[in-house]
Amino acid sequence: MKCVKFVRESRYKSYKGQVVKVAKNLLNRRFRTPYALQKLVTDVTEFKCSNDEKLYLCPIMDLYNVEIIGFSMSKRPSLDFVLDSLKQVLPIIEKRPEYRTTIHSDQGWHY
Repeated sequence: MKCVKFVRESRYKSYKGQVVKVAKNLLNRRFRTPYALQKLVTDVTEFKCSNDEKLYLCPIMDLYNVEIIGFSMSKRPSLDFVLDSLKQVLPIIEKRPEYRTTIHSDQGWHY
């Protein structure tokens, strides 16, 4: 695997239209928790591969133990691609509810 440093101009931008509703920032930079599955975070990362191809990764991480509990990969950053990682995590959350779960992402998921 080879990583090439990106420059700001080439960064992936997931949304270029009008934002209808901006979600509240419930974490407020409080990234630690004593409860499993209370605070989950996610984002989309773009990898530039050989032959100018791109690969997108959407992991979901539990801030309790910084464990990746679900992820999806795709050649296109579509809504279905993002929902695939969420579908992996929902059964885990439903089986072990200790506390209310908050899933935090950047504001790029407006479709």
